Amino acid sequence: MDRLTSWEQRTSVALLVIGTGFLLGWAIPVLVPGLPAPAHAVCWYLQVLSWALFTADYLIRLILAPRKPRFLLRNIPALLVVVLPLLRPLWLLRALLLLHVVAERIQLPLRLRAVVYVSGTAVFLALVGSIAVLDVERHDPDGNIKSIGDALWWALTTMTTVGYGDRFPVTVEGRVVAAGLMLAGIALLGVVTAAIASWFVERFERTAALERRTEAELAQVVAELTELRKAMAELTARHGP
Repeated sequence: MDRLTSWEQRTSVALLVIGTGFLLGWAIPVLVPGLPAPAHAVCWYLQVLSWALFTADYLIRLILAPRKPRFLLRNIPALLVVVLPLLRPLWLLRALLLLHVVAERIQLPLRLRAVVYVSGTAVFLALVGSIAVLDVERHDPDGNIKSIGDALWWALTTMTTVGYGDRFPVTVEGRVVAAGLMLAGIALLGVVTAAIASWFVERFERTAALERRTEAELAQVVAELTELRKAMAELTARHGP
């Protein structure tokens, strides 16, 4: 195991905690507009501290990487998280740390683990997307997403591609969030559909294999009975009735 892999394994849970802390520091002021000034300042410093720790982690991993150009190419989202503060909430999407830790702790089967990843990703994107769109739409005079309930309803209809049209973003930032949720929703639906289709195909193949094995066993039994009848007929013919 190289030093980079060892570092990533040792810090995965710590990054999960830091990322969760950042999300709380970012989401609480949005969900509680009347937050007192000291609490608002704590949330702000929590975001700054989380960003600093993410930056330090990225630089350490870059130093430990045996092939730095390859590391840069494979970790462009992590670089964007560090360089562009607006993308910092997307850091938890890196390897889906929360779901990874949960799946590793409870040792889920592979198929169930995939369901956990997909479900967790959908919930995570819906929550983050609804908070993000509420943050940019609430203060727009033409906006119609004014509460977290409106935002969650909008995120749900957007990700499931229903799109009732009763709630919709009017700002540029809100529409960027909407575009991301649309693409994510389509991708997640595709994964779910593929998983269900794979399950049916696997069930059919298992049933077909069982039927073929049963037919082969029956054919073998018939062949053995035929040989036994021939042997009995030969004995009867040889020794008489």
